[in-house]
Amino acid sequence: MAQQYNNPNAQNIKKRYAILVFIKGSTAPLVLYVQDYQEFYNELVNLMQSSQSVLVERETEGPVKRVCFASNQIAAVAIQEEQYI
Repeated sequence: MAQQYNNPNAQNIKKRYAILVFIKGSTAPLVLYVQDYQEFYNELVNLMQSSQSVLVERETEGPVKRVCFASNQIAAVAIQEEQYI
């Protein structure tokens, strides 16, 4: 921890947020980078609470450029904060 205060690059550390979507039966979550992560998170939570299955299709900004999945296959969602330089 002390090194971070002596690190000249410490001011260059930025934060980005990813939405993690855990799909039923999958071992790893989908890691999605979107512009408004909080809005997308709330949308997914509302879809999980609904008894009606909806197809979720979204363009993203990270390595995954476009994703599509059924809302009734979502086991959990999370917001992950990442630090980068």
